[in-house]
Amino acid sequence: MSKGNKKSGTKKYFLSAFFVLVVGIALTYLVSDAETFELTYDMTKTAPPVLDVLAYNKKMIELAGYGTTTLATGIIATSSAWTATTSSISSPLHPWPAKTIYPNVGAILPFNRIVAYYGNFYSAAMGILGQYPTDVVIQKLKDVVSEWRAADPTTPVIPAIDYIVVTAQGTPGADSKYRLRMPADQIEKAIAFADSIHGLVFLDVQPGQSDVQTEIPLLAQYLKLPEVELAIDPEFSMKTGKAPGTIIGTMDASDVNYAARYLANIVRENNLAPKMLLVHRFTEEMVTDYKKIAPLPEVEIIMNMDGWSTPAKKIKVYNEVVSDEPVQFTGIKLFYKNDALPPSSGLLTPAQILGLHAAPSFVEYQ
Repeated sequence: MSKGNKKSGTKKYFLSAFFVLVVGIALTYLVSDAETFELTYDMTKTAPPVLDVLAYNKKMIELAGYGTTTLATGIIATSSAWTATTSSISSPLHPWPAKTIYPNVGAILPFNRIVAYYGNFYSAAMGILGQYPTDVVIQKLKDVVSEWRAADPTTPVIPAIDYIVVTAQGTPGADSKYRLRMPADQIEKAIAFADSIHGLVFLDVQPGQSDVQTEIPLLAQYLKLPEVELAIDPEFSMKTGKAPGTIIGTMDASDVNYAARYLANIVRENNLAPKMLLVHRFTEEMVTDYKKIAPLPEVEIIMNMDGWSTPAKKIKVYNEVVSDEPVQFTGIKLFYKNDALPPSSGLLTPAQILGLHAAPSFVEYQ
């Protein structure tokens, strides 16, 4: 190779080497920038919200009313039970709280208490919702909500109505199912009522000789709304073929689980906070195989003692069929008229109800 060609080759070599070096440096910076961008992007991502398990557990123990000491509850406050993420806190010494699955984030219970009025707009005999004009009912509900806020300032109170959307009937009706479905305008009135008080509405189903598998899907368009919950009433589920009102009806755990699964699907499909399922009960036979009832992360289940009697008997029944046979959350119903009949001394007061084990998360008035 000539001297000139050697210079030319050397020059080309250095140019190539320089080009490779520049490109390498550039790529290094590009990769570095990409990694920096990815790291920055990951750091700015918002983690999905999760349930505050510690706050949930503390509130459940507060509602249980046995105190927070190891001796009283059987739960050590610093144990892993307080921060478990799979199944909720429970006590080995007391039936309630029941050990079950935690709800998803956004759950209303146990962080709040619901105070509800019960009935149907068509009927004065079925509860307070049908006894007075809407504006009077609203004011009365606001007054009782204020009573509860004063009685337990540590628990926010959400007003609600428990509206009977499918009413059991003493006569067969056109399809011999002994139930009457409310028209759309009445359901919409109930939802508007709840919206006007910034509260909730429970659509209550008394199946008669129909069943929850038939009646609940007919309410799908309403259950998709965030303020609409579901209630089912075994007293008027006439599986034996008898007419409603002649005997106390019954539902099985499979009926309750069907309702819960149906609600869970609605929650998932519509990206909603957990729904609530209210189940009325005042005898053991009204809900069979209760131990097989399975709360879901998308559905909080409330067992509601809705029988009427003297204060002492109501507490006895509440203890026997609600708090001592726990599912998840507890409720109690007060009857303005029947609970005051002699020899009763009158309705249970908020203070008396808060002294129950567990203190109900759902309180309604009929």
